[in-house]
Amino acid sequence: MLALAALAACDGSGAQRAPEADKREAAPSTSLRFEDVPADAQADQAPDPILAAQVRLDRLGFSSGVIDGHESTNFRAALRGYQMARALPQTGRLDPATEQALDGENAVPAVRRVRIPASFARGPFVPDLPNETAKQADFPHLGYRSLTEALAERFHTTPQTLVALNGPGAKVGAGAVIVVPNVPDIDAAGLGQDERGWNRTLETLAVAPVQPAAARVVVDKSEGVLRAFDAQDRLLAQFPATMGSSHDPLPIGSWKILGISRNPDFHYNPKLFWDVSDSKQPALLKPGPNGPVGVVWIDLSKPHYGIHGTGSPEGIGHAESHGCIRLTNWDAARLAQMVKAGVPAIFQP
Repeated sequence: MLALAALAACDGSGAQRAPEADKREAAPSTSLRFEDVPADAQADQAPDPILAAQVRLDRLGFSSGVIDGHESTNFRAALRGYQMARALPQTGRLDPATEQALDGENAVPAVRRVRIPASFARGPFVPDLPNETAKQADFPHLGYRSLTEALAERFHTTPQTLVALNGPGAKVGAGAVIVVPNVPDIDAAGLGQDERGWNRTLETLAVAPVQPAAARVVVDKSEGVLRAFDAQDRLLAQFPATMGSSHDPLPIGSWKILGISRNPDFHYNPKLFWDVSDSKQPALLKPGPNGPVGVVWIDLSKPHYGIHGTGSPEGIGHAESHGCIRLTNWDAARLAQMVKAGVPAIFQP
C-alpha cells in the first residue's frame, strides 16, 4: 500500500461527441461501492462545522468546490446560493437559521469511514502524465496520476484534506480503511445507456445519474458561480466557476447549449491560445479527468466557448481560464446530467 502523505485551455471545436456506435446498454454494477466500516475514535472526533456544512451543501447541489473545511469565498458563495434557494437571509455565513435549515434537510454525519474497493484501487493510473497540454497527446488516457488523487475526486475533496482526516502515516490501497467526507455512493441501478465509459465516470465521481432538469443556466461573473434554474425559475443548484481572464474575458450575453460531450477527445490548437507559441503543433488528446476539459464539454453557441471540467479542482474560483467556464469534474458531470441542447446559458457581469 501507498502512504497517503505522498498524498486550462479550451476550444469548443475540439471536444468530440460520441457517435451512436459508442453507446451500449449499461449493466448496473456495485464494483465501485465503498463499504462503510463502523466508526472508531478517530471517526468519532467532533466534526469541523464548516466541513459538515460543505458536505450537506454538496449533497443538496450547492457546491463549495472542494470539501476541505476552509471558510473560503467558494464556501460563502455556496451558503448564499443555498440561502437564496431556501428564502433565507443571504448572509453568506453559517448562521443559526442556515444551520437549522441544513440540519432539518440533510442531517448526515460529516465523514464516513470506508474500505477502498479493489476495483477502484487498481486504477488504471498514469503517474507520469505531464502537466503540459501538448505533451499529453502521447498518452492513450489522461487518467488520475495516483490512487490518492482518484480518492480525492471521488469524495469531492483534496489529497491534503485526506491527510488531515487520516494522518500522514495512513496507507491507501485495496482493502485499506480511511476517513473521507460523507459523499455517498450513487445508486448504480439508475445508470442508463453508456456513452464512452460515462457510467464508470459517474460512479468514480459519485455523481447520481438522475438529476433535476435545468431550464436555464446563469453564469454570474460578480459572484463567481454558475446557477441552474428549473422551468418555474427555482434555483436548483449552484457551482463555483472559473470564468475567463484579462486576455480572454467572459463573453457577456445570452447563448445556448448546443450539446454535451461526455469523456470527450480534445483537439488542441495552439493558435487559439494567447499564452502558447504558434510554433507548437496541433494535437488530438484522448479523454480523461486530467485532460484540458476534464470529463465533460458542454458546447455553447458562442464559438470556441464551453462549460467543462478540470484536473485542478482546488483552483476553481481562483485561477484564470481561456474564457471558458471551468467547474470541478464532479460539478461539471452533475450539470451535464441536468441540461440538454437548447437550454439557454446567460452570462452576466
